Amino acid sequence: MIAYTAKRVVTCDPENSTQDNPLGVIENGAVVLDGSTITWVGSAEQALTFFPDVSFHSYPSNVLTPGLVDAHTHAAWTGSRDHEYALRMAGADYETIAKAGGGIVSSMRAVRAASLADLTAELSARVERMALLGVTTVEVKSGYGLNLENETKQLLAVKAASEQTTFHPHLVPTYLGLHALPPEAAGDRDGYTRQVTTEFLPSIAKAGLAQYVDAYVDRNAFTADQARRFFEKALDKGLSIRVHAGQFADVGGAELAADLSAVSADHLENVGPNGIDRMATAGVRAVLLPTASFTLGQTPPPVAAFRKAGVHMIVASDSNPGTAPTESLPLAMALAVRLYSLTVPEVILGATREAAASLGLARTAGVLKEGYRADFVVWDLPHENAIIQPWGTVKTLTTVIAGRHDGRSQPLRT
Repeated sequence: MIAYTAKRVVTCDPENSTQDNPLGVIENGAVVLDGSTITWVGSAEQALTFFPDVSFHSYPSNVLTPGLVDAHTHAAWTGSRDHEYALRMAGADYETIAKAGGGIVSSMRAVRAASLADLTAELSARVERMALLGVTTVEVKSGYGLNLENETKQLLAVKAASEQTTFHPHLVPTYLGLHALPPEAAGDRDGYTRQVTTEFLPSIAKAGLAQYVDAYVDRNAFTADQARRFFEKALDKGLSIRVHAGQFADVGGAELAADLSAVSADHLENVGPNGIDRMATAGVRAVLLPTASFTLGQTPPPVAAFRKAGVHMIVASDSNPGTAPTESLPLAMALAVRLYSLTVPEVILGATREAAASLGLARTAGVLKEGYRADFVVWDLPHENAIIQPWGTVKTLTTVIAGRHDGRSQPLRT
C-alpha cells in the first residue's frame, strides 16, 4: 500500500461536496492505494494514524485531482491538414474546404495509406503525451477510414495501443460509422448509410472492437433519420450511442440523442430549447468542444440554457487533425472557462466525474473514492483554480494510472 498526500486533494466526490465546496476538496488530504485501487481517502493526519506502516509520498505545496478523462477525441489519425488550417485562419470556410475534397476526406486518404503498425505507433505516442498533461482515460473514435477495411484498421490500432506495456491512458473505442461520404459513395448518403448499417457495423460489433458508436448529424453531414437507422442497429448489437450534433446547424441531433438514450450529444453550438429540454429529461450529457469552436470562430453553445435545464456538461479536447489539432485537454478546459463562461468547478467536474460517467465509468474513474481505480494527477500548482489557466505547457508533477506511477517526480517521503 502507498499513500499520496497533498496540500489540496480534489476528490470530485459528490458525497464530499457542499455548496461552498462543490469539488469535495480535502485540505491536507491523502489518497491511499493498494495496487491499482484506491482503498481510502481522507485527511493526511488521519492517514498517518490509520496507516502508520505505509510509504507516504508527500506533496505539501501541490494540488492532487482525479485523472482527467477526455471523452471526445479522434486521436487515431495520421497525416497533416496544416494547409487547410492556414486557409481557415485566413478566412476560408470549413464546409467549403470539405466540399472541395479536404476535411475528413483528406484524413481518410492519409489513414487508408497508413499501415496498422504506423497508425498504432502514432496513436500510442499521442496518448502517452496526453498522460503527461494529466489525462488518464481517452475515448478514441474511428471515422477516418470510411470503409470497412480502414475503419477496422483504426479500431485495431486502438486495441493494439491499449495492449502495449508503455505508460499510457486507458482507451475507450468508438466506431464513428457515419462521419463523411467517401469518394466511392458517389454522393449517395442513403446508400452509404445502408452499407455502414448492414455490412460495416455488424462486422465491427462481432469483432468486439467498439464500446460505442457515433454519427455526425448536421448540415452537409447525415440526417437524423439516416443516423437513427444506424443507431437502432447498434443498439440491437449491444453498443451505446454518442452523437455529433448541431456543430453547424440544428437538424434534430439533440432530439435524436434523447429519443435513443444516447450517453452524450457533442458540439451543440447550434441547439434549440426543445433539444435542450429533451436532453435534460433523457439524461443526455452535453460534450463541449471549445478548441474546435475557437479555431472555427463559432458562437459558443448555449451553456446558460444547459445549466438552467440541468443538462450535465463535459469538456473534451476533440483532438483531431483538422479543427482541433491539439492533444491538450487542459487547453480545452482553459478555453471553456474563457470562451464558454463555465465555472472552474464545472470545468473540472466536466473533465473528470461527468466525462467518466459518459464512458460507463461512473463507479470506476473521475472521482477519488474507495473502490475506484487509482487514476490521479499531482499538479505542479498550488490550487485547482490554476489548472484552468492557459499554461501551454506540462504542469503536472506526476500522473498515476491504475496505481502505476510515471516516475517523473521525486516526492518527499515520510
